[in-house]
Amino acid sequence: MRTTLHLLKGAPGAALAAIERQHREPDTSVTVVLLHGAPTPSLPRGVAVRHVPRDLGYGELLELIFASDQVIAW
Repeated sequence: MRTTLHLLKGAPGAALAAIERQHREPDTSVTVVLLHGAPTPSLPRGVAVRHVPRDLGYGELLELIFASDQVIAW
């Protein structure tokens, strides 16, 4: 399964459109990491959401980045 990681500081419309499109792709897992202070956007059901540093430390974020097939920072 292909894994895509989106790093969000805000919730730009282009990011949300890309997340929705990728979430619909077969055999694709999408995770959104909200960086410190980022608002929680409305996301499709099934998209994993993590918050830094509330439930994901920076070391864990780094591991997640290297484990992902694609990383997109917005």
